[in-house]
Amino acid sequence: MNLAAGMKNAKQATTADRPKSMLLADVVHDRIRRAILNGEYGPEERLPGENVLAEQHQVSRPVVRAALLRLREEGLITSRQGAGSFVSAPVTPRPIAFQPLETIADLQRCYEFRLTIEPEAAALAATRRGDAQLAEIGTCLQIMREATERRSHREDADFDFHLAITAAANNQYFETSMRALREHIAIGMKFHGLSLQTVRGGLDHVLDEHAAIFDAIRRGEAETARDCMRRHITGSRDRLFEGRLLDLSSRG
Repeated sequence: MNLAAGMKNAKQATTADRPKSMLLADVVHDRIRRAILNGEYGPEERLPGENVLAEQHQVSRPVVRAALLRLREEGLITSRQGAGSFVSAPVTPRPIAFQPLETIADLQRCYEFRLTIEPEAAALAATRRGDAQLAEIGTCLQIMREATERRSHREDADFDFHLAITAAANNQYFETSMRALREHIAIGMKFHGLSLQTVRGGLDHVLDEHAAIFDAIRRGEAETARDCMRRHITGSRDRLFEGRLLDLSSRG
């Protein structure tokens, strides 16, 4: 099966008629595929083993095997007997990057920039998303829900939730910006997740914010999706910094 055929089949599937294991395989497949295309794994580089991938993505080995099978069918990886899976596709280096975070002010600027792109991406996702894209967003939400039930925060699933929404907007500039900001956003999400665990009901409240964004996108309500995303990012910033925002008018 080639990539175009695989995407066509995925779009025809819905969350209701696909088991959870298949949806998880979709998510793992997409994460590894994006890592390959973004140059995180180079040509001829060996991928981590199934046990490591299963632990990294917190899924079972059968889910990882299903994701790797799709990558082989698409020609992105090859299997070598007794050696594992290797990247087979040439990779073009990512053309965009941001300077590393250096100060608290930079972290606040990152939130400020997110507020200019993510609410609009959520609004577009509400009107443009396909079934497979909605399923990916929903799977990320489910991973966060399961983590919340364990009283923990999965910042990787949190980021993937936001990334999946920019992908569902069907405008590559939103998604590219999010990918370039991955490390910056991850820092904010890490600290935010730690802060939530010290506040009674904090994890549940943030899960509800994510669920509201997902529901608005699922219902196709662009304005509601935009408003929910804006409130969520603003709330995350304010919770992290306890409402104390710096003067960002200078680099000092």
